[in-house]
Amino acid sequence: EVQLVESGGGLVQAGGSLRLSCAASGAALDDYAIGWFRQAPGKEREGLSCINSDDGVTYYSKSAKGRFTISSDNAKNTVYLQLNSLNPEDTAVYYCAAGGGLPCGIGAMTILLMRDEWGQGTQVTVSS
Repeated sequence: EVQLVESGGGLVQAGGSLRLSCAASGAALDDYAIGWFRQAPGKEREGLSCINSDDGVTYYSKSAKGRFTISSDNAKNTVYLQLNSLNPEDTAVYYCAAGGGLPCGIGAMTILLMRDEWGQGTQVTVSS
């Protein structure tokens, strides 16, 4: 089973950028759709984006489209989420999750959101 570790978060001013990493071990990413999610204080976890590492198919939610870009480096077994034009409403803990046998899309994101177990995530804080 694949294990994922998120990193790359931090404190950034409004308008700034960050690149988050989701490093996988235990299995090759080719077999999974990898999704990025976030949970802001007092709010439900929401899906942002996913990617199929084998064919490059991507999906973006309305919150992510236009500002966030997902990519995959199969050689490093890592998926990235580039966050641009950040604003204070983007402050949240960001998580990644893997869906075995799930093609990337809104269906996979919906299923992954129902997970009980999540990693530690990486904190993104955007100051105004």
